[in-house]
Amino acid sequence: MDQEFAALRTAFVELWDLAQLQFQSLLLPSRLWQIAIIVGMVVAAWTLNAWCRPRMHEWMRGLEGRPKWQLRLLLTVNKRLKLIFFVVLIWLAVWTVRAYTPFPSRSYILALAGSLSLAWLGVVFATRLVRNPALRVVVRWGLWIYVTLYLLGVTEEVGAALDGIAFGFGDFRLSLLTLLKAAVLVSLLMVGARLVATSSAEQIRRNENISPSMRVLMVKVMQILLYGAAFFIALKVVGVDLTGLAVLSGAIGVGLGFGLQKVVSNLVSGVIILLDKSIKPGDVISLGETFGWINTLGARYASITTRDGKEYLIPNEDLITGQVVNWSHSNNFVRLDIYFGTAYGDDPHKVRKIAIEAASEVNRVLTTKPPVCHIVGFGDSSVDYILRFWITDPTQGLTNIRGNVYLALWDAFQEHGISIPFPQREVKVLNDAVSMETRALD
Repeated sequence: MDQEFAALRTAFVELWDLAQLQFQSLLLPSRLWQIAIIVGMVVAAWTLNAWCRPRMHEWMRGLEGRPKWQLRLLLTVNKRLKLIFFVVLIWLAVWTVRAYTPFPSRSYILALAGSLSLAWLGVVFATRLVRNPALRVVVRWGLWIYVTLYLLGVTEEVGAALDGIAFGFGDFRLSLLTLLKAAVLVSLLMVGARLVATSSAEQIRRNENISPSMRVLMVKVMQILLYGAAFFIALKVVGVDLTGLAVLSGAIGVGLGFGLQKVVSNLVSGVIILLDKSIKPGDVISLGETFGWINTLGARYASITTRDGKEYLIPNEDLITGQVVNWSHSNNFVRLDIYFGTAYGDDPHKVRKIAIEAASEVNRVLTTKPPVCHIVGFGDSSVDYILRFWITDPTQGLTNIRGNVYLALWDAFQEHGISIPFPQREVKVLNDAVSMETRALD
């Protein structure tokens, strides 16, 4: 440990001496007027930004019909106009100075400022590929620091200082430099994995030869493989021993398996659902009181959207262990039944014919599988019937089609003079009972 602290102290002393030497060189007259030019370019860039930025913003307001990626790019340019102007002006200054003097030292500071500003600007546009805002900030600042140290030529000294800050467990040693390298590589590889996964997922989703459930499964497996490979490749590149990591991850996995049984159960159930194709996106299902169509199948839950706009997140385990009615599992044909009754004085043959004709004229009711009507019983006040018809679009609703068929029956019965009875009761008061009650009161 004492040797590590001594090496760390030596590295910091070397960095401090190098910084002092560079600061003393800045006090030379040839360097001071270069710094003055840089300050002038900063003021000029700030002035141009103040004049151009609001005008560019107004011009962008008229581009609402453009693709989103173009608008995002223009917005990034608008936010970084000051840096863009400075890059252009500082390089113009570098080329002008080099045209008038053959000595490289006369334009060294200017070229260094131009290289730094150009690298920073490139990092800004490159990190736009990172979608997560927090991760984008971390990656951007990490790249800014690295390119700055690289262009200043102090990467080896800073690397030695960071490598001196370390802790170990037995033979395992982990330094701050290793952690930073791992973070940078993991971030870059994750961004690359996301780009590959996104483009590949779009191609898989457009492939009509693959069933919807298999598309979802292929996308999930591909994402897990790509992100997992990016993580482990980054650790391997920076020199982390994966053998110890495997033992540690195994122990952690056992603990998580016991503590997160429901989560693991939902994950496994989601894979089973995708493999057996019992439920797929677009299917119309009912689970208990929930009726709707499957919007998406996630790793932990299925998103079900109902007719009233509510979105239910059903755990995958419930879809495996519970009774689920899949209205469109093997085909889209759905049979609906409605019940009604007519008076005993109406001809049942005529009632059945009129009911079938009325239901056949309703939109969404299939004529290729014609409706049928049967007598199901003789009630207290009516002859009871059942009317069965078929539809192929349950996602459009079931209650509304039943209501339309009931309304068609009402209109048809009114037109043909068929009555729909309601329960009636007769109450008879017996004289003997009244006489007995009167005598009891006397």
